Amino acid sequence: MAFIDGTVVNIALPALQTDLHASLVDVQWVIEAYSLLLAAFILTGGSLGDRLGRRRIFLAGTVIFALASLGCAFAATIGQLVAARAIQGLGGALLVPGSLSILASSFSEKDRGRAIGTWSGFTSITAAAGPVLGGWLIDHLSWRAAFVINLPIAFAVVVISLCFIPESRGEQGGGKLDWPGALLAGVGLGGVVYALLESSNLGWSHPRIWGALILGVAASICFLAVERRAADPMLPLELFRSRNFAGANLLTLFLYTALTGVLFFFPLNLIQVQGYTATAAGVALLPFILLMFFISRWSGTLFDRFGGRRPLIIGCSIAALGFALFAIPGVGGSYLTTFLLPILVLGLGVATSVPPLTTAVMSAVPSKHAGAASGVNNAVSRVAGLMAVAVFSIVMLRIFEPRLDEGLSHTSLGAAAQAEIRSQSSRLGATQLPKDLTASERASAERVIGSAFVAGFRAVALISAALALLAAVTAGRMIGERKSPRDAS
Repeated sequence: MAFIDGTVVNIALPALQTDLHASLVDVQWVIEAYSLLLAAFILTGGSLGDRLGRRRIFLAGTVIFALASLGCAFAATIGQLVAARAIQGLGGALLVPGSLSILASSFSEKDRGRAIGTWSGFTSITAAAGPVLGGWLIDHLSWRAAFVINLPIAFAVVVISLCFIPESRGEQGGGKLDWPGALLAGVGLGGVVYALLESSNLGWSHPRIWGALILGVAASICFLAVERRAADPMLPLELFRSRNFAGANLLTLFLYTALTGVLFFFPLNLIQVQGYTATAAGVALLPFILLMFFISRWSGTLFDRFGGRRPLIIGCSIAALGFALFAIPGVGGSYLTTFLLPILVLGLGVATSVPPLTTAVMSAVPSKHAGAASGVNNAVSRVAGLMAVAVFSIVMLRIFEPRLDEGLSHTSLGAAAQAEIRSQSSRLGATQLPKDLTASERASAERVIGSAFVAGFRAVALISAALALLAAVTAGRMIGERKSPRDAS
């Protein structure tokens, strides 16, 4: 469900942006509301599983996620959709860390790499079906139908979990939950994200922006202070004494920031600029997902054979090349000559990196901290995605708006038409053109908007390539050549 949701919602963004008359900031909140609650409470979700039972919390998250998906499907306004997405994120915070901690507690260290590789492959199966089925539903029914996909999957998850997954707990089963830490994490992330997103509307000089930023930073500092003194912290800071654990999470931050930034704007590029249908946009991502499926089980064994360093250096370097290739295509051209090669190269790099990275995280800490380690790594990846959407959107707008102004000034459009188009710059490729334009004027305006969007997307792709290279450097400097013993920390 989590993998399908991540891919389908991005493809649904252009349709819901049009249907709900949403700006770029509005659709950012559709993504960020989910990511914010997920990132803020995913550590608590991992701790809850260790204390109250991993299967129990996993099932609770599944049910909440499914009910919130139903709320998304029936949302009448952008505000209702954002609220439902926030609840969905809360369910995900219970659901996501449970899967990996259940695996870590169910398999011996000798078999754990292969098990996690298999897990990655099977999540890729569902992720492969999601964009295609979701795109078809969006084209033939509505973007709302894309959220309904989660309901039958949730039913299957509940049945399979009750029948086949044994209950397990961490050794500290009766400890107190760190609710102050969870709340401070939510306020800290929320304040920073609000400032980044709303700065596009209000400007950086607005008191609400500075107030939110100061609140977010202060809450984040307080969060670290609370975690350092808490008897049962949701973020055990001693885990970061392991160089492998700290390095793997820093690498996660770089790689997932890059991946989320490109994959957020790529469907918008395909649908709003390149003229793809939602179904075609879903199919366009299939090579990436299929590579994840076919390679993940094999790459999961690389850690067992070579340790984490070499697979991660190679995988992240290949991913950097893939990101850079996304900066080459302009407007137009066939899929085979524009985006297929970048998708294949990126898919190869990510598929080579993710299973060894996940295994490096889970193998760097004692098994009693499996839930916490899974939660920390998932939280880092979600924080990376959270910040990527906010920061890359600022980059996109800063490049899109001046390119749009410059392009419009070289067209034959009247001053009123140009002003109307400029007033919608926050909608990027979803800008609605004045109805009284001639066919040639409409084609000219569409070329200008498309070129401005591509310029911004190229910047996002190149920054992502630089981040992936930083991930490769991090692997070389901080990840051990061979995996460390489970009791190393």
